[in-house]
Amino acid sequence: MQEVKINIQDAFKQNLSDGGSCSESEPFALQVIDDSMEPEFPTDCIIIIDPTGTVRDKSYVFAKDNKDEFIFRQVRVSDGKYRLTALKEGYESFEIKLEQIEGIITQRAGKKRTMHKWYE
Repeated sequence: MQEVKINIQDAFKQNLSDGGSCSESEPFALQVIDDSMEPEFPTDCIIIIDPTGTVRDKSYVFAKDNKDEFIFRQVRVSDGKYRLTALKEGYESFEIKLEQIEGIITQRAGKKRTMHKWYE
């Protein structure tokens, strides 16, 4: 299975002095581009990320992996440690620090109304 990662550094960190109207704490949307989180998040569905959300065990998160690349995974919290795991078998899981989490997935949308779902 080929995992797709995009190294976009701090593309989501807006410099507020550039005259933009969005802040770093506003939710943003991304499109899922691989099958690592299927069946809950099919390829091409849209996810909404809230940078101010609270991380809980089994939350879906947008984070930086240990290679400083952005990744979408489910976080598992155990004994004060944070581990990112894919829903689909065959993908690596690994430990990260809480500071690597950039936001919590709060919604999923797709082409059909039945694809829309909200997460806590």
